[in-house]
Amino acid sequence: MLHKTRGVVLKTTDYSESSLVVQLFTEKFGLQSYLINGARKPRAKISATILQPLHLLDLVVYHREGNGLQRIAEARQQPVFQHIPYDILKRSVALFLNEMLYKSLRQPSPDQPLFEFVYNAVTWLDTLEPVPPDFHLFFLLRLTRFLGFSPAPPKPGQSFFDLKDGVFCRTLPAHAFVLQPPHTAYFAELLTCSPERLAEIRIPVADRRFLLGRVIDFYRLHIEHLGEIKSHEVLEAVLS
Repeated sequence: MLHKTRGVVLKTTDYSESSLVVQLFTEKFGLQSYLINGARKPRAKISATILQPLHLLDLVVYHREGNGLQRIAEARQQPVFQHIPYDILKRSVALFLNEMLYKSLRQPSPDQPLFEFVYNAVTWLDTLEPVPPDFHLFFLLRLTRFLGFSPAPPKPGQSFFDLKDGVFCRTLPAHAFVLQPPHTAYFAELLTCSPERLAEIRIPVADRRFLLGRVIDFYRLHIEHLGEIKSHEVLEAVLS
């Protein structure tokens, strides 16, 4: 049966000389893998050029429950990015967020609120001018709301954040996975700020780099088998 759905490209893998397997986070079916025959041919019906990381697609797909590989009947990029492919900062942010999403999303079932968040955030990234330097941190902390480990905002006197338990606390935990001042305050500000206020946040470059490492640790502690994250090194170089 044919179904219409939107999708976010997460990864493509060579399948044969001209075909690809693309992993998509879809609105209607969650995380799915699709075989696209002939995608790398010059006159491909579905071209590999629209299957870049975080590209947003309108799709018509065949779906059969239990199939490891599904099929795509039609695909078009919608909306077409105006800036991400051509702006080095936006492209670096997109590649990093793509890696985090690919390694964090596991569910082969629909999750409408999560899909809307990801789809709208990527659309927003493409249109933002300029990109707030803390966009990637803001995105990752917002994403925890949908992945099930978002912290409650801090209360007065809670100067530390326990990354293992995911809570703000008044006393220093007896392990190394902890945020201390001033990083606790930066973390809390990003956690509670609105999208409209994001550009007002000022975090020094060295502190932003440290905080990113801690946020990745936070993900690693709460998502089993997250694995090594590599693309943040490129992003940090661009943001420096």
